[in-house]
Amino acid sequence: MARPGSGLLVPMSGLGYPPQNLARVVVWEWLNEHGRWRPYSAAVCHHIENVLKGDARGSVVLGQVDAQLSPYIIDLQSMHQFRQDTGTMRPVQRNFYEPSSAPGKGVVWEWENDNGSWTPYDMEICVTIQNAYEKQHPWLDLTSLGFCYLIDFNSMSQTNRQSQRKRRLRRRMDLAYPLIMGSIPKSQSWPVGASSGQPCSCQQCILVNSTRAASNAILASQRRKLYGGTAGNPGATGTLTVVRQSNTFAGTSLWSPTSGSSSTNNNNISVGGGQANAEQVQSPLSSANFPCSPVMPSLSSAHGHHALTINGQNNLNRPGTQRISVGTARGAIPPGVPALPVKNLTGSGPVHPALAGMTGILMCAAGLPVCLTRAPKPILHPPPINKSDMKPVPGINGMRRKTKKKHLRRGKNPEDVVRRYTEKIKVVPDEDCTICMERLVMSSGYEGVLQHRGIKPELVGKLGKCGHMYHLLCLVAMYNNGNKDGSLQCPTCKTIYGEKTGTQPPGKMEYHVIPHCLPGYPDSKTIRIVYDIPAGIQTNEHPNPGKKFSARGFPRHCYLPDNDRGRKVLKLLIMAWDRRLIFTIGTSSTTGESDTVVWNEIHHKTEFGSNLTGHGYPDPNYLENVLTELSAQGVGEDNLKD
Repeated sequence: MARPGSGLLVPMSGLGYPPQNLARVVVWEWLNEHGRWRPYSAAVCHHIENVLKGDARGSVVLGQVDAQLSPYIIDLQSMHQFRQDTGTMRPVQRNFYEPSSAPGKGVVWEWENDNGSWTPYDMEICVTIQNAYEKQHPWLDLTSLGFCYLIDFNSMSQTNRQSQRKRRLRRRMDLAYPLIMGSIPKSQSWPVGASSGQPCSCQQCILVNSTRAASNAILASQRRKLYGGTAGNPGATGTLTVVRQSNTFAGTSLWSPTSGSSSTNNNNISVGGGQANAEQVQSPLSSANFPCSPVMPSLSSAHGHHALTINGQNNLNRPGTQRISVGTARGAIPPGVPALPVKNLTGSGPVHPALAGMTGILMCAAGLPVCLTRAPKPILHPPPINKSDMKPVPGINGMRRKTKKKHLRRGKNPEDVVRRYTEKIKVVPDEDCTICMERLVMSSGYEGVLQHRGIKPELVGKLGKCGHMYHLLCLVAMYNNGNKDGSLQCPTCKTIYGEKTGTQPPGKMEYHVIPHCLPGYPDSKTIRIVYDIPAGIQTNEHPNPGKKFSARGFPRHCYLPDNDRGRKVLKLLIMAWDRRLIFTIGTSSTTGESDTVVWNEIHHKTEFGSNLTGHGYPDPNYLENVLTELSAQGVGEDNLKD
């Protein structure tokens, strides 16, 4: 049905905020790598608000409400989201909207991405779209908000004005965001009184408490140095005339200096909540060169000089102050300010990335001038290589393997397979069958469920290699629930009988030697493996037969050292590829996407020149570990021909 009225061009003035004494809806947001504030879900925001009421200076474990966010915590004191396994930090903010707006009503607007799943719009855009929708505008132009998209409510589509590409959009109802009442303080930071209850004894809290103590110790040391350094020249420009130890963790506010420079060319940096007895701080640095505030700084200009106010958590009460371009906060590190590379530590380093990240959060919250440097990007691929420089791997025939549908094994008779690997026993022990959990002296739990000629429910067999005993009918049922590839795997000790195969979709595997060395192997060239699997349709052996499956990230490049051990691993990987064990179809542990091609418990090194993700070199234990994983899949060194 056509919508009456004219279309809407979004005004440049932005969104207004309600007066301080009215109810408002709270939306917590995090800053992504593109400089956009992305909203947490309503359920997560309710969880954060509940924690905030109990301990305004504590930490919020996001995994308690959303399993996909299990690695993340929010440090309320520094207003940063912290990823515990990598040390990555992102600013967060507490934003406010009218109760009648989209988040107050639980309305979520989403667009369909390339994966076929739905992505919510930024909250400001969601509010704008909902306002236009309620006013029955037929279309909405988002150009003035920085997006070259046109929203068409009649067709429920989003059109890129440059490429003319259309995407579907949808409006759905969800949980309403939390509602708060009363005024929000303008000039004081969040209450940081002592939290109630006993301190937690988990590793994360122990880490936080120990790092807080270290931060105060560093502050005391810094104070002593600065007292000594300014004694001889108390009026020097650019020095800190008075510095005191931060009492943030004792329950009071952060530093409270005021800007006091009258020069039109100076940039004043004031840090704190605006209390009395302030100390003066002067700096010749521009705001772009001081990206070390706990939250994104606010910029203002008047009479030719620029004031950079860092109010700690005070800024989370003013959503507008954090809406600046990310580029403003990027610049050179100020002289004398220590750089803390919070994500520049590999697993082989002496300090865990999580410790570095938490140290950065707490030192920044305590007022120390710490610059959070950008993490180096992983080196995923070697330098460009000519095709003539790609050589065959010594001792291995060919440079390519393919798996096609005609190569897929057909099922074998279950009874024959079970009888091949078991032997009947006359004296049955009085113990449990670990498949059906019935006693072996009793009939199988699958009696009446499965009917097979020649296999009676009371028959018990013993597997030849490991000697574990089961009802023969239970083994038949287990085989029918697997690949039906002619192999059995003992459910107790995982011993494999026969040649185990997997459910890997058709694809291509290439391997060759390139003239570059891996970190940790300076005397060896590198074996590069390239896997390529296209998207397709699932078959009967897959989770959802007849449904499409996706194949993300292909071709995938993997690396091994070109030495004796590396070539042995390659031979076994080729064997595992032929048996369709390298990949399978399932749910991605990284993205959560289902019905997609995923790794199948055989780890590969996909990082060529670094080990920032844990999937690169140097890793002295990798070759031995992958041999163990291959052996667990039935692809052991004993399978190799001399």
